Amino acid sequence: MKDIPIKNYINIVISTFILLIFISCTSLSPYKVPILQGNIIDEDDISKLKEGLTKEQIQFIFGTAIIKDPFHSSRWDYYYSIQIGDNLIENKKLTIFFNADSTVESWISETI
Repeated sequence: MKDIPIKNYINIVISTFILLIFISCTSLSPYKVPILQGNIIDEDDISKLKEGLTKEQIQFIFGTAIIKDPFHSSRWDYYYSIQIGDNLIENKKLTIFFNADSTVESWISETI
């Protein structure tokens, strides 16, 4: 049996190691962090909406509105989106309208 010199053996091991590192790095993609923005709007929370709820009750259910326009105090807007890298996974908007008594009059829920 022929003996492999130690120098050749080390070269083979190093070459194999470098090849394995190169192959493993090219097959992986970098981790992309999910970006959540706005208030989370669940279907369960939307099902709790009904006419006559006060602004305090709405704030308890959905949290602070993203947009509380001082010129349109009878309207609150909630927005929610999930994005991973460049891919927009989910995008929702909820607009709640209040009457003169500051209770819920109507709402619009849309997936954008």
